[in-house]
Amino acid sequence: MTKETKDKLPVQRLLVPDYILKFSKFLTKISPFLASRFAARLFLTPFRYKLPNREKEMYEDSVKTMVKVPYINREIKVYEYGSTNKKVLLVHGWSGRGTQLSKIAKELKANGFSTLSFDAPAHGDAPGKISMMPFFIKSIHFLDEKYGPFEAVIGHSLGGMSSLRAIKDGLSTKSLVIIGTANSVTKITRDFAENMKMNHKVAGKMKAYLDSKFGQDMDDYSGAVSALEVPTPSLVIHDEHDVDVNIKDAYEIDSALKNSELYITRGLGHRRILGDPAVINKITTFITAQSL
Repeated sequence: MTKETKDKLPVQRLLVPDYILKFSKFLTKISPFLASRFAARLFLTPFRYKLPNREKEMYEDSVKTMVKVPYINREIKVYEYGSTNKKVLLVHGWSGRGTQLSKIAKELKANGFSTLSFDAPAHGDAPGKISMMPFFIKSIHFLDEKYGPFEAVIGHSLGGMSSLRAIKDGLSTKSLVIIGTANSVTKITRDFAENMKMNHKVAGKMKAYLDSKFGQDMDDYSGAVSALEVPTPSLVIHDEHDVDVNIKDAYEIDSALKNSELYITRGLGHRRILGDPAVINKITTFITAQSL
């Protein structure tokens, strides 16, 4: 499969085995209720992948530590890359890992910054099978207390939503960069159900189940909801052809932020955008300007 073909497929379609998709479609036909419970389990289960060659340099050159986040009683793997006091926190997306933003980290290091990143629970080398957005948020707050303060926070996809929420909840930083970040949790569940060969009825039941399970409306975590209370200078980066997160989400989040800049790319999709030289230069320039 070519890179161009991969860019046109949502990440769930790339990572989920065909037999799961067939079972999801079958379960939807016979019982939307059972399908919703199966979907919820899938929704909370990240898919792991082998460390790509492009991330090996950062992996090998980082100081790696496994630490427990007391708020959630889960372990995460921390990567310290570089040794300066000007630290930037990197937050990967769903089914990502702490070295996913390695090219960004390398350029920041060349410009006098060090980075701290982590494998969220059940991601990368971190133990566990189940994860969720609140785990990401609690991990961010823990890392800020233990390793911060951070000059900037950079979040990709779910990492961007988690970063917005963490800042809304009190994390202080000089700048924020979010890349390919979604707005509505309801829309995320609908897109997920569609990618799993299910329908909106199943998505609605799954969303209601998750709300009940965690004791709150998960839409409270939506990107634009958090953005309304984020005063931090922010850079919102999104590709026009992102098939995982629609471009309109970037406009919605940008309009909700008090102090933001929108940077739109073409032809980079949801993942290749993390390694694009122009994008990386934009990020480095933005963070440097805010750190002066």
